[in-house]
Amino acid sequence: MNKSVLNTLDLSGQIALVTGASSGLGAHFATVLAQFGATVVAAARRTERLEALVNNITQAGGKAIAVAMDVNDSESVKAAFNTAQAQVGSVSILINNAGVAEPSRFVDSTEDNWDFTVDTNLKAVWRVSREASERMIRSQVAGSIINIASILGLQPSANNALYATAKAGVVQLTKNSAQELWRHNIRVNALCPGYFETEINADFFKSDKGAQYLNKIPPRRLGQMDELTMPLLMLASSAGSFVTGVALPVDGGHLLQSL
Repeated sequence: MNKSVLNTLDLSGQIALVTGASSGLGAHFATVLAQFGATVVAAARRTERLEALVNNITQAGGKAIAVAMDVNDSESVKAAFNTAQAQVGSVSILINNAGVAEPSRFVDSTEDNWDFTVDTNLKAVWRVSREASERMIRSQVAGSIINIASILGLQPSANNALYATAKAGVVQLTKNSAQELWRHNIRVNALCPGYFETEINADFFKSDKGAQYLNKIPPRRLGQMDELTMPLLMLASSAGSFVTGVALPVDGGHLLQSL
């Protein structure tokens, strides 16, 4: 690859906080950001899994620390940012990856289902983004916030009304916060993955029912983690310096499915 292009992806000197970093997409994002030079703050409730991730990153020559963070607890969020600030410096890249999925029919959903799904997938993104952006502004740090939404935030899906509604909210929050924060040199974008293989869904997609579903969608397969690497890096780095307020689908054409 052209050296000048590679240089735009260099994250040296950047401090990147990744929520939900203990597994799946979050662990992959943390690893990628470290590989491209960022000092990673891996945040999640399961700190024992974070320690394993941090060890893997440091063994590979990267820099990372683990911090405990419950994205649904304001004091926990503030404490995590304080720890990051004290140990490695001001966060300049935020990856809002933490989320939950609880599929159900709309008519079967309850207020508890709503609170669990929407609080973690939407309110927490607002909470962590607000904390991060306030600190970036105070420290006069140019930043990039990447909210992990979903293609379900861009198009309806059967039996996912609450999750899809929360992710649609994330897309709109992304656009509105981007509109306000550009003047502080903070970019805000949403990454909208389609179906990617993780430890949570692997068993389902290995089943006959999962295989039948995949056969109906345009890519006819699950996305692989590495297929999110360049979209993430583009949004996080100076390669995407003129990109803000975008909801970027990475779905193998799933959204192109005809009616």
